[in-house]
Amino acid sequence: MRIISRLDIKNEFVIKGINFEGLRKIGDPSELSEKYYKDKADELILYDAVASLYGRNNLFHIIKKITKNIFIPVCLGGGIRTLNDIKIALESGADKVAINTAFVKNPKFLKQATENFGVSNIIASIEAKKVSENEWEVYIHNGRDKTGLMVNNWIQEIQDIGCGEILLTSVDSDGTRSGFDLKLLNYINKNKISVPIIFSGGCGNFEHIKSIYKVFSDEAIAIASALHYNKLKIADVKKQLNI
Repeated sequence: MRIISRLDIKNEFVIKGINFEGLRKIGDPSELSEKYYKDKADELILYDAVASLYGRNNLFHIIKKITKNIFIPVCLGGGIRTLNDIKIALESGADKVAINTAFVKNPKFLKQATENFGVSNIIASIEAKKVSENEWEVYIHNGRDKTGLMVNNWIQEIQDIGCGEILLTSVDSDGTRSGFDLKLLNYINKNKISVPIIFSGGCGNFEHIKSIYKVFSDEAIAIASALHYNKLKIADVKKQLNI
């Protein structure tokens, strides 16, 4: 299992809220990135929390600074809408980009992205919100706007088009530290998923990670709040899981 540190950023600060609301400043992205790198994170995800809403990404300079001292894969997400945005992100030091809103609005953009930059560099990001007992809907603009797309249908579509990985974030669990949304996991398991999954949202303690490890031992999890508030240390998690 890959343990990934997720840093959501707004106006040069790492922030965190609950269900993508009530955002609070946590700290400096460069300092926290280096901290998690030294703590044996397998990868970093840096997400501009308001970029898709305002149609721009402001993290290119931050990525450039961070990757000078960090030697693990770094993914950049938020507000990436064009092939040129992807080009700038990769040239700035990102190894991958995560895209949600632009792919939902134009699925052909996913095909263009993989054809131009390679499948392994492109992550399809999905913000999932429960809308009924057995259905989750795809949301965009950092969990603000519904799309009418059901998550399982969208997963099948983006797999058919092609992507390197899927970053699946539970809007309902995000920031709560109450545990991963295991029902969402079971829901997507109805699909034949052929690409790696990064599951994000809700991690609060080691037991939550164990619950995922039993089902998804060869996939990845992204952790934010539990690391930011020192509830978990990645090195300790790896030691306990023997990975």
